[in-house]
Amino acid sequence: MTMKRIAPLIVSLMAALVAVLVVGRPEHADAKADANPGAKDVIVHLFEWPWASIASECTNVLGPKGFGGVQVSPPQEHVVLPGAGYPWWQDYQPVSYQLQTRRGDRAAFATMVSTCHAAGVKIYVDAVINHMAGGASTGAGSAGSTYNHYSYPAVPFGNDGFHHCGRNGNDDIANWGDRWEIQNCELVDLSDLRTEAEYVRGKLVAYLNDLISLGVDGFRVDAAKHMPVADLQNIYSRLNGNPYIFQETIEGGAGEPSPSEYTGIGDVTEFRYGDVVGNAFRDGNLSGLQNLPSQMLLASGDAVAFIDNHDTQRNGRAKLTYKDGTNYALSEAFMLAYPYGTPAVMSSFTFSNPEAGPPASSNGTTNAVNCSSGWACEHRWRTTANMVGFHNAAYGTGLSNWWSNGGNQIAFGRGANAYAVFNRGGTLNRTFSTSLPAGTYCDVANGDISGNTCTGTAYTVNSSGQFTANVPANGMVALHINARTTGGVTTPPTGCGTVAVTFASSTTTVWGENVFVLGNRAELSSWNTSGGVALSSATYPVWRGTVDLPANTAVEYKYVKKNGSSVTWESGGNRTINTGSACTLTVNDTWRS
Repeated sequence: MTMKRIAPLIVSLMAALVAVLVVGRPEHADAKADANPGAKDVIVHLFEWPWASIASECTNVLGPKGFGGVQVSPPQEHVVLPGAGYPWWQDYQPVSYQLQTRRGDRAAFATMVSTCHAAGVKIYVDAVINHMAGGASTGAGSAGSTYNHYSYPAVPFGNDGFHHCGRNGNDDIANWGDRWEIQNCELVDLSDLRTEAEYVRGKLVAYLNDLISLGVDGFRVDAAKHMPVADLQNIYSRLNGNPYIFQETIEGGAGEPSPSEYTGIGDVTEFRYGDVVGNAFRDGNLSGLQNLPSQMLLASGDAVAFIDNHDTQRNGRAKLTYKDGTNYALSEAFMLAYPYGTPAVMSSFTFSNPEAGPPASSNGTTNAVNCSSGWACEHRWRTTANMVGFHNAAYGTGLSNWWSNGGNQIAFGRGANAYAVFNRGGTLNRTFSTSLPAGTYCDVANGDISGNTCTGTAYTVNSSGQFTANVPANGMVALHINARTTGGVTTPPTGCGTVAVTFASSTTTVWGENVFVLGNRAELSSWNTSGGVALSSATYPVWRGTVDLPANTAVEYKYVKKNGSSVTWESGGNRTINTGSACTLTVNDTWRS
């Protein structure tokens, strides 16, 4: 979270007391078991996109292409700095937790979430919980709330809700080899929250649970290394349901908190990935990527992989960005083809000034739906968009059939499901050996499949798993079993491999009771009452919750009420559904007394 600037909370002891009484959780609660994003896991960061544009993109692009989720920019009230030209970093300076930003209001945010869910796409919020706005400016935020340094009346943390490290005159971090400073001093003057304080934790939990009540599926936790693991563990343990959490934890030098410390409470961004893969595609040294996991700090199951993000684009760390054209496109395609981590795709706006905000009208409002006028929209590039389908087809398979010329040309398979060739050298003409079943496959890196037709080149794989291809310099080929034109399944699936099933139960409860759905699948905790899918009471008396289940599958389930250690099952036999092949399904039930 580099380059986040400064901009500016009033004490209310009564509010603090009320919040503590309402939250009322133990100081050292255990975090939930790590959630995961599921089989359809590719994340696209629609950086600074407005809510209405994201909703449209989910319906028209992301859902049809198979993206699993969208990382959206922070939705909380932020500073307004029109004199500075609406820079991108103003969104990372909270003034309050009201859902009113230049990208839209609370209603628009809620509509976006429901629209994306209808398209089978999850929403992950970029959550800024380490700090509030800094001290360089005062004024009114995007929802009209006034503020200045350490005083944010809309969220009255009070002066003692912040760290005042007192070491460096202005309280900024000076020694990056000192863990205490990193987690108790200020990041470029941003008011550093005392996340060890119960009252602060309560406010943060309330904010995140409010987003969950609107259907948010998870969080990218900004600046996680600036907060101790124990503080985050306590906050995460209080969140409703089981949101997917991935944490921005930049690897540093001696004395700095390590990203590996945070893997027990959620996934972690693997900054080495962009360095290693970006370097390889920039310089054409691809053969060393065969054993990529051994070059990473984090295990695959703990990592979110990315070539670049909004920070590394601007601070010069990224080895490749959208500005590098073909080499960047190939590196993104490789990330979607190779089995490591949860892939996060960047979708940018173009810039020459690294502080510039997104394309906007004179009042700072934005519109990205047409992917024009300065929006880069890398996620729509064929080598990214179609490789999401490749990634989904290969999910759960390992690396196989590796081939390399020892330098700038490589090819590999994903078991019997997919095969890719990457060429950063001269023309490559070769017969490749794969584990694919015999058939004719559309090269999705260079064409689209529609029905039984490929708009680009199709390759025939023989009964021995071989095909011959001429791959141009700086080109690639990508084949997968869901893009066959003849042989086996001849048309791609028309539905989704997983279905986002929303359980809605009209259930009357008493204070302290919560409603869960359990069932005969692992996603529904296999009838174990210690788990289950927590339903939200946001639309009480209807309790709602969404879980991904495999398509075309018969599922048994029932509702339970939990109140502490007390568990009450609804009466009657097990309920049953068939998930079908649509991307979403809503089940409306009434509690059986």
